Amino acid sequence: MSDTFVSINGARIRYRDSGGAGPAVLMTHGIGESLEFWHRQFDDLGPSRRLIAWDMPGHGLSDESADAMSLEGQADVAWKLLDQLGVERVHLVGNSLGAAMSLRMADQMPARVGSLVLANSAALGADVFGAFKLMALPWLGELMNKPGPMAVAQQIKAIVLRPEAITPLVRAAIERNVRRPGAAAHFLSQLRAMTTLRGQRREVWTRSHQILTSLRMPTRIVHGEQDVVLPVAHSVTAHGLCSGSELVRLQDCGHTPQLEQPEVFNALLRKWLL
Repeated sequence: MSDTFVSINGARIRYRDSGGAGPAVLMTHGIGESLEFWHRQFDDLGPSRRLIAWDMPGHGLSDESADAMSLEGQADVAWKLLDQLGVERVHLVGNSLGAAMSLRMADQMPARVGSLVLANSAALGADVFGAFKLMALPWLGELMNKPGPMAVAQQIKAIVLRPEAITPLVRAAIERNVRRPGAAAHFLSQLRAMTTLRGQRREVWTRSHQILTSLRMPTRIVHGEQDVVLPVAHSVTAHGLCSGSELVRLQDCGHTPQLEQPEVFNALLRKWLL
């Protein structure tokens, strides 16, 4: 299993394909992250399912794309990636920004989506991490988001309740992502497209609510109770809007349940992704 690059809309996009014999699953990371954040799932479920993880445009080792600054634009790139891989029907699993983007994918081509898993999804309500609100401000965001050891430490503190959940592989990916030329500027552009000093943009999360009310595929919502980036109340609201959805609230878990509670998260995926 190795990483591969494809060209989409003129941008090089990195992905990893487990090649498993089971159903295809597209796994999408959060803001400022990369496909390594799913390695605990690849290690466990990769042989039995065709797991496909990717770096969204401007993340990890993928190029930036002017067409992919919105959730809808990112979803379009994701569908084009799946088209290149010959995947017609897919299960979607996303964390944070990746979950919000997966929701747009389900809205764009519902007939191709077998099921949807939203883990600590962004864009479900206004409330968001206080530092993200401050980073939305000109100049202050640039001061707060300088590449270096402090940026690595701040990201780890934000995304997990227990720092030991960050494996050496994920820590190395975070350090690489933070140092990547242009990464800080892209992070702020992406953040500001969705967030203001008041919180996540109303037009973004209200669109998420509209999509949730119209979903017909099996939808599962997971949220760590101790998430400091996005409150669990957002997922509770989403569950109430989405007919027939399932909500799992994980205790002693922060923003990235696939890293913090991989055994529990993988067991849920094993049950859901049939």
